[in-house]
Amino acid sequence: MTMEERATRTPHPGPLAGMRVLELAQIMAGPTCGMMLADMGADVVKVEKLPGGDDARGYREPRVSGVSAPFMMLNRNKRGIAVDLKQAQGREILLRLVKSADVLTENFRRGTLEKFGLGYDVLARANPGLIYCAVSGYGRDGPFADRGGFDLIAQGFAGLMSVTGEPGRPPVKTGNPVADINAGLLACAGIAAAYAHKQRTGQGQIVDTSLMEAALQQTYWHAAIHFATGESPGPLGSAHLLTAPYQAFHATDGWINIGGANQANWERIADVLGHPEWRDDPRFATNSARMANLEALTATMNAVLATRTKAEWIDAFDAAGVPAGPVHTIGEALAHPQTLARGMVVELTHLQAGATTALGCPVHFSATPTRIDRPAPLLGEHTREVLRGSGYSDAEIDAFIAAGVVEAATLPDRT
Repeated sequence: MTMEERATRTPHPGPLAGMRVLELAQIMAGPTCGMMLADMGADVVKVEKLPGGDDARGYREPRVSGVSAPFMMLNRNKRGIAVDLKQAQGREILLRLVKSADVLTENFRRGTLEKFGLGYDVLARANPGLIYCAVSGYGRDGPFADRGGFDLIAQGFAGLMSVTGEPGRPPVKTGNPVADINAGLLACAGIAAAYAHKQRTGQGQIVDTSLMEAALQQTYWHAAIHFATGESPGPLGSAHLLTAPYQAFHATDGWINIGGANQANWERIADVLGHPEWRDDPRFATNSARMANLEALTATMNAVLATRTKAEWIDAFDAAGVPAGPVHTIGEALAHPQTLARGMVVELTHLQAGATTALGCPVHFSATPTRIDRPAPLLGEHTREVLRGSGYSDAEIDAFIAAGVVEAATLPDRT
C-alpha cells in the first residue's frame, strides 16, 4: 500500500471500529489477540521494545526478503511504533498514548510493567476507562503467578500431552501451539466483554488469562471423565474418548477421517462398507460395545477401507450423509476451494517482503465485515504517525529518535 493509499484509507467496517488498542504483547498469544481485534476493526498500535522489537522478528527461518514469516503472520492489520521503556521519556510517551486508548495488552511476567512504574494502578489513574489485558503463564495470582510460561510447558501442566499421541508412546504436544493461540482468543473475548461493560459504564478493568488456563480449557471431555470416575484418560491417537468410530482410517492412497458420532451414523457406515451385519454384531451393536472393542472395530473397518481410494470412500460416505473427510497436509488445506471460498487466504503487500500471503479471519459478520488490508509493520514504521497523532511535534520526535527513545523506520520509496 502506497503512502497515498494509506492517507485515503476508508474507515474500517468491522464491529470494533473505534476501539484503540496498545499492544505491548509479543511473540504469539498476545499478538493473536491483537490480530483478531484489528481484523474486527480496532486500531491496534503495536508498541515494540528497543532494541530489536518483538522477539518474533528474530525467528529467522523462514524469512521472506529478510522478514520473519511468523512475525508477518501474526501482526498484519496493526500499526507499529518502537519505544524504549527503560528511558523516562519512553515511559512518558506510553502514558500519553494510554490516555486515549481503550485497551492495553501485555504478556510479560507479573510485575514487569510495575518495575517500570507502569502497572495497572498507574495506567488507570491516567485513564480510568483503560482495559488492561494481561496474558501470562499461570495467571496473576496463585502459587505459580510469578513463573514464566511457554506453550509447551502449559500443555504439559494441563495434561494435554498425556492425552495426545498413540497409546504406549512418549508424551506428545499438539502439533500446533494450542495454549498460545487459545490464550489469544480468550484474551480477545475478554476484551470484547470488558469493552461492552465500558460502553455502558465508562469503567475499565483488568482482563486476566493465562496459557495454563487456555490449555486446561481444552480438556472439557477429559475433565468430565475425571470428575465422574476419578480416572485420568490417556492417549487414543486420532480416536475419540467417548464415541466410535470417530478417527482416522487408511484407504489405498492415504488417510481419511470418519465421524460415526451417533448410532444412526454407525449404521450408515456399516451399510456403506457393505457389512450391514455389523449393526447386530455384539461387539459393535452399541456405542459402549464399540468403545470396549475399539481395536477390533478399527482393524475390521481398515480391512475394508484399504480396498478403495480416499476420494471414492469420501464420496460414498457423503452420499450416505456420514461426516467424512481427508487428512490434509497444511498445503492441501490452505489450497482447498472451501478454504478459499471462506476468505481464509489473503494477499498482502509488505514494504520489504513484497507480495505475501496470510490466513484470513475465521469470524464472519453479515453487517460489519472484517477487513485485512495492512501488512505487518516494519520496526517503527508508524512511530512518527502515532506520535504526531498524540500531539508531539516533528522536532520533539526528531529529538526522541536522536536520543534512542524511539525508533522510526525509513520507509522505502515506492514512487
